[in-house]
Amino acid sequence: MKATRNMRRPRLLIVGCGDVGMRCVRQLQRRARLYALTSHAERRDELRAAGVTPIVGDLDVRASLSRIARLAPTVLHLAPPQKTGDEDTRTRALIATLTATLAAPRMRHARHVATGRLRRAQHVIRARKTSSIVPDGGSPALRASHDAPRRLRVVYASTTGVYGDCGGAWLDETRPVAPANDRAKRRVSAETQLRRAATRRVLTASIARIPGIYAGNRLPLARLEKRTPALVDEDDVYTNHIHADDLAAILLRMATHGRPSRVIHASDDTTLKMGDYFDRVADAFGVERAPRISRDEAERQLGEMMLSFMRESRRLLNTRLKRELRVRLRYPDVDDFLRTIASPARIQPGAGKP
Repeated sequence: MKATRNMRRPRLLIVGCGDVGMRCVRQLQRRARLYALTSHAERRDELRAAGVTPIVGDLDVRASLSRIARLAPTVLHLAPPQKTGDEDTRTRALIATLTATLAAPRMRHARHVATGRLRRAQHVIRARKTSSIVPDGGSPALRASHDAPRRLRVVYASTTGVYGDCGGAWLDETRPVAPANDRAKRRVSAETQLRRAATRRVLTASIARIPGIYAGNRLPLARLEKRTPALVDEDDVYTNHIHADDLAAILLRMATHGRPSRVIHASDDTTLKMGDYFDRVADAFGVERAPRISRDEAERQLGEMMLSFMRESRRLLNTRLKRELRVRLRYPDVDDFLRTIASPARIQPGAGKP
């Protein structure tokens, strides 16, 4: 009976099962048969203990991916692109692997459709010879018999970095992408590849554009301890946030209710500049706030990676998240989370959206 119940549970494959992926696993609570692609063989015991079947493979080595082909009808693609280049070769390898085995059935389906059309055309010709009444294109039942097989569903974890610098403007998911660095270009590449695969009707793709992820184990405490400076208010940039548990819930909701080829901002309601966010965390933990410096000073003192985040300012609208997916965030803003670990008197109310 237990084996029968296991076979009946829906199957889901997580590609890139790191912190957020494991939060997805915990939220599913044995309601699905879970598989995870990992390039680290030493994680197999950890994944098995969490109720996940590990598949060892590397997105940089396509030959190692054969075991995930047609393994599950739903895939959470949480793996980042490789670290160099403008194109995301990992997503290309994943799509090729997941859809390669669909080619033969689809070719057979196409031949079946073509044969049916030929037979109907021959029937029309014969009918014209014997009657003035021309048959229609076939009954609804006949047309339904040629429906395409069910397609693979992919939920992709992208980034709001694809927008580049927006000067602090409010933006929704219709904003054109304008990636300003190679990391963001690779994300745009991944999104584009998935959209093209969707137009070929080999899969359906839903895309989550994700801002800064935080949680109890993902706060800038090390940065505060190192006294790494933030920008003065007049030079500072707006940033956006989502708690890792809320993000996991959003991704799972998209796996069941996401619209095909639809982009969703997986963002909460927080409206803070970067330095103000650091101040909130410092106050919550009772540590000293980060020093503030001008942008010119930052360009001289800080590394390129950190500067890249300080050069982009935007504020995200999450209307689709709430209206289409009907997601209710556990932590609507950063302050809601920080209140769970600090005295409310230490935290000032956050600014709301317009």
